[in-house]
Order: sequence, then structure tokens, then C-alpha cells
Amino acid sequence: MNFIKMEVLQTTIPDVILFRPRIFNDSRGSFFESYNQNTIKEIGITQTFVQDNQSQSARGVLRGLHYQMGEYAQAKLVRVIKGSVFDVAVDIRKNSPTYGQYFGSVLSEENKLQMFVPRGFAHGFIVLEDETIFAYKCDNYYNKDSEGGIVWNDPTIKINWQMDTNDILLSEKDEILPSLSNCKNDFIYA
Repeated sequence: MNFIKMEVLQTTIPDVILFRPRIFNDSRGSFFESYNQNTIKEIGITQTFVQDNQSQSARGVLRGLHYQMGEYAQAKLVRVIKGSVFDVAVDIRKNSPTYGQYFGSVLSEENKLQMFVPRGFAHGFIVLEDETIFAYKCDNYYNKDSEGGIVWNDPTIKINWQMDTNDILLSEKDEILPSLSNCKNDFIYA
């Protein structure tokens, strides 16, 4: 057993894991393990991560909802280094009892929360503060031909993005993503 425990928090979708690492504060500042493979295995995350990604964005930037399919499907372990985001995972596994449902949580440099987004989920986030730095680990390599996505404002998912829609900034690619009912998707709930 590892002496540095994680605080696991309840989510509305059992396969999505939200947790906070143990934080050590003293007069010098703070310390925490942002990643320890043995510790995360204890809370049910058994993936081996092979790629780290990082983005910096202004307030209002919405990235998502994205996923990869087939042999390049990815699970992600996401966190915020600076600033804050509202992070979302949408279950897109056909036949899942939570198909089309989402779980969202604010991740920030203050709360140190991390979220595990399994394969079979679309992922996205909206930036709540300027100069936010978002980082995530992937258990598979990026492959452009395996990309999939769902439009951010899909009327069946009804995500509350925690921000006025007039303040949302999207890439051209994300503006034209299909709806959940029209997206290309090969995930089956098992």
C-alpha cells in the first residue's frame, strides 16, 4: 500500500473517476504527487499512459467534444496546472446504461482534482480563467484518421458549460462536429 492516498470523489457515471491527490502544505508552499502508477492502480486506473499533452487557453475557449476510435482509442487522465476549467466526459458506448449522459467537474490549480476519462467517452472542457494550462496523459498515441467528435451543444446531451454561450470560443473544426446521433462511433458497452 502506498502511503500517499488519493481522495476519490463520487461521479454520476461509475467508470469516470474523479480524485484529488494528497497535498502536503507547509511554510515553504505545497507538494503533491500528480501521478504515481501504483497509487492510481489502487483506485482502479490500470492503464499505462504513453503520451502527455498540454494546452494553454484563454477564458471561454471550449475544446471538444473529442475522442479516438478503433485501435487508437484513448483513455485520458486530465488535470489543470494553472487556472481552471469545467471538464466533461460523455458516455458514447452503445448499450451502456449511461449512454449519452455526461459527468462534469471544475478542475483547477486550487482544488488539484484530476479526472480519469475511459475509452468510449467523448471529452471536452471549457476554460474558466485566462492563461489556463490544461494537461493530460493518454494511454494510446494520437492518430488523425481515428478522430471523432460531437458538437459541444448537442441538444440530447444538454451540457451546462457553466458559461454564457456568447462567451464561448470554438475552433472551426469543433463548430462543425456532428451530433451524438450522427457521430461515427465504434464503442460498445461490455
